[in-house]
Order: sequence, then C-alpha cells, then structure tokens
Amino acid sequence: MALFSSLTPVFIAIICVLIGVILKKTNGEKEKRETKSKPQSRPWVDEDLKDGTDHHSEEEEVDEEWQGLDENVAHVPFFVERYSEAEMMKRSQMFYELLNQRRSVRFLSNEPVPREVIDNVIRTAGTSPSGAHTEPWTFVVVQDPYLKHKIREIVEEEEEINYKKRMGDRWVNDLKRLRTNWIKEYLDTAPYLILIFKQVYGWLPNGKKKTHYYNEISVSIACGILLAALQNVGLYTVTSTPLNCGPQLRVLLQRPANEKLLLLLPVGYPKKDATVPALTRKPLEDIMVFL
Repeated sequence: MALFSSLTPVFIAIICVLIGVILKKTNGEKEKRETKSKPQSRPWVDEDLKDGTDHHSEEEEVDEEWQGLDENVAHVPFFVERYSEAEMMKRSQMFYELLNQRRSVRFLSNEPVPREVIDNVIRTAGTSPSGAHTEPWTFVVVQDPYLKHKIREIVEEEEEINYKKRMGDRWVNDLKRLRTNWIKEYLDTAPYLILIFKQVYGWLPNGKKKTHYYNEISVSIACGILLAALQNVGLYTVTSTPLNCGPQLRVLLQRPANEKLLLLLPVGYPKKDATVPALTRKPLEDIMVFL
C-alpha cells in the first residue's frame, strides 16, 4: 500500500505529460488545417487588381433578378464593307507593320499634344466589347502639372518599397536589363497621363448595385485597343501597373469606391534622345497553333 501511494504522483505526472502531448498535437494539426485553408499572402499582389465580378462582401447587396437592362432592345440589320482578298492582305500587313513599331518608351517629351487627338483615342478604346455590354471602364486623363506631380510622388514612394521589399530578387533582377527602377520622370514630363479604372460594379436606377461581368477582362481589352489607337496617331507610352498605389490615386483623383486602378499610361512623343531596349518578338510559329 505504501508502495502504491509513493508511485501515485509518478503516474499522475505521466498522465499529465501524455495529455499535454495529445493536446499539443491536436492544436498543431488544427493550425496546419487553418493555414492550408487560408490563401497564401503574397505582399506584392495589389488588391486593386483583383477582379471583383464573383466576389461580393457580405455587406454588398447585388440585385440577382434584374440588372435594369432593356429586354426589348431593338436588333437592326448590320451592313459592312467587304474587302477583296488582296485588299485584306494589304491592310493586315500594313496594320501589323504599324503595331510592330510599338515600343514601351520611358523617355517622353513635354511637347503638347492636341486635346482632340486624346479625345479620339479614348473614344476608340470605348468601342471595346464588354461583358453584357456593361462598359465597366473609366479613363481619367490628367493634364494638370500639379496633379501629375502628386501622382509621381505617390507612385515613386510605393515603387521604391516595391523594388526594395515587395517584388523580390527574381522580379527585380528580371527588370535590370530593361534599366527600369522606381524613378518615374515621365509622370511629370508626359503631356498627359491616362489612368484606366475598372468599375467592379455599377449602379441601377433604383440605387442597387449592378453586376459588371468580367470587368477586368473587358477593361483589359479596351486598354489593348487604346494602345493600338495611340500607335496609330504616333503617340507612345509605357504600360505601368504601380502596385499598392491604386487606393491613394483613386482618392487623389476623386474616383468612387467601385472603381479600381488597372493601368497608368503616360502619353506623348518620344524625346529626341530616347532609347529603348533592343528586344525581339516571338515569331509566329511560337505564338500561334493552327489546327
């Protein structure tokens, strides 16, 4: 009996240790499951670039029944000029040669550009197709020197952090051959800055939110048409997606909460001493599969 009494504290200690090990293992497995269930955080991903078509917060009220579109929209005959095969080949070759001259130019002149030209290239971008014809884009054209400089300050401050902390060594090293960094002089010198915002949702006449289907894809297509329109009139730009700048630029430009920055384009003529990297493009056989 005395032996049993002396061993009792030992048994109790062993049992406590076993319980502790079991609890620690259970909590560890729970933490692993929670970690796996959470999306991995990548600090350089700009939240403003995410497509919000299918992701609505709990507070959002989306009208699932009716989007306010006219169900009885008229359908009219469509007539179009048809080119001969020879003309088609000629036009396709000329258009390719025009667009093949397009380069990303970071050295832009401050020479003035006619406002009407900018109006027309924006009109051209606005002809882009969009999901359910929602046209979810806003093109903000900035000419005011003060606003351009404020944009530069915001972009350069965030871009320095991007290059030094967020982007990672691989991304930064890949950009070295292009001789680009966080200094963006063209944001001051270009006569125009065009900031393209995607509208992640719109508004119905009754005040409810209107779904903008495939808003990011739709706006991206419009941006491609805009680049072609700029090339067509002899203007140049560099496509810029300044990470983590979207919210600040949205506030600066007084854009509503449903608009998120997708692209920033400085637009103008190249400087006389402008340079570009000596890059080549992939040949047709590397980019097309013909079946």
